[in-house]
Amino acid sequence: MDSSSPRSRGVLDPSGGHVATSVWFPRAGAVDLRPEPLPEVGPDEVRVRAVASALSHGTEMLVYRGQVPAELGLDLPTLRGSFGFPIKYGYASVGRVVETGAAVQNLDTGDLVFVHHPHQTEYVVPASLPIRLPPDPDAETGIFLANLETAVNVMLDAAPRLGERVVIVGQGVVGLLLTQLARRAGAGLVIAVEPLAMRRELARAVGADHVLPPGDGLDEAVRRLTDGVGADLALEVSGSANALGPAIDCVAFQGTVVVCSWYGAKPVTVALGGAFHRGRIRVVSSRVSSIAPALQPRWSWECRLALARDLLPTLRLAPLITHRIPFRRAGDAYALVDHHPEETVQVILTYGDGDV
Repeated sequence: MDSSSPRSRGVLDPSGGHVATSVWFPRAGAVDLRPEPLPEVGPDEVRVRAVASALSHGTEMLVYRGQVPAELGLDLPTLRGSFGFPIKYGYASVGRVVETGAAVQNLDTGDLVFVHHPHQTEYVVPASLPIRLPPDPDAETGIFLANLETAVNVMLDAAPRLGERVVIVGQGVVGLLLTQLARRAGAGLVIAVEPLAMRRELARAVGADHVLPPGDGLDEAVRRLTDGVGADLALEVSGSANALGPAIDCVAFQGTVVVCSWYGAKPVTVALGGAFHRGRIRVVSSRVSSIAPALQPRWSWECRLALARDLLPTLRLAPLITHRIPFRRAGDAYALVDHHPEETVQVILTYGDGDV
């Protein structure tokens, strides 16, 4: 980590402008804290001071490890650099509005907001980007909005029917959210699959009927729990390139597997000559950047996001935060997730006094 970088929230530089500090990846497996001169707030812009930001244990860790194709384009206006390094990456920041432009009408100073923005102490963005969060004594839970919108999109793509048997492979943050949403959507049986003991316990706590480890015998175990039939629906959200095959093996004849994971540059090998072919299994890709064409006459990004925002206070979220690490120790946070995933579920960076 670059120990010479400034660690203040929006300090004034000698010219009178604000200077923030942000997280950059200069190369695979490395973290720098870099100064970020902030522009003046324009008429249609706001300045936000961060309260907390979340590390994505899936996509963001692929970026950190250099496991994303270098030529892939950035897909958020707040990102900087390239996947070939250096890159400023992250998309789950919660903060408070500290300044508004003259023409801004939808936000006020003091509003708690979520922004798809990298880890940074303060930032200036168009007023259309921040999403006002519902009143909540625990502001940190707002960091789950991005993952919750992903989970909502998965449920829209999966469309479980009342009483169906659902297997959720992977109990990271998105998997644990899906375990809660599947029950709300009417699933008759929810089976969670997860290799890490701590996450299996969380899956039970948030509503899974059964929790299984992956590995040999998984498909037989699922069939025992489903009267020999198999699951109607499997959601693959583990991020593991080895998980898709077992997910296919778990579903019943003409069942559906929804692939929520993004594997980055990792190759995925799946045997298609057996259970997949004979079982007439349907495999569906789910990605939060788009809405299924069949739903688009009735659903928009704004509608989906509003639903996710309204769900925030209704779900069990606080127990999913396992580590709160000061922003100035961001490098330690990434090393923890990279080397000790068995100890973590959701790691967040905090921006309080003394944290930056």
